[in-house]
Amino acid sequence: MRSRDYDIEFRQQSTRIRNWGAGLLLLSALLWGWCAVLLLTDYTVETRSGHTGECEARLFTERGTANEGLWKGDYCQDERDWPEALLILGLSLPVSLVGTALFTTGQVSRRMSGHAQAMRELDRIADEREKREKRAEA
Repeated sequence: MRSRDYDIEFRQQSTRIRNWGAGLLLLSALLWGWCAVLLLTDYTVETRSGHTGECEARLFTERGTANEGLWKGDYCQDERDWPEALLILGLSLPVSLVGTALFTTGQVSRRMSGHAQAMRELDRIADEREKREKRAEA
């Protein structure tokens, strides 16, 4: 395999790695968005009697914890609990770390490959110039 073919294959693999990293970073951003929706948006709940009630956003409420919600007759407190939001944030952490590592690895590999190609091209131009100068002297 010639070096040019290897370099093209290397860049394609680096692009795939970078794209996987970007995809994982996008997934992590979606998880953060889901967590934000859970914490920042108002929602409705259905009670045992079949009625629906409006509940304020979980982050902005000053009521008791979700574990005490049904005991006190407050269905809002039991519907969106903090552990769910924290679980989503916890899932986003390894996804974002792996995504960052893959994206960075792919991008740096592509840049280094481009740099190496440019150096080879400069060396080729310098070699050709030296050959022409030697022929001109002779």
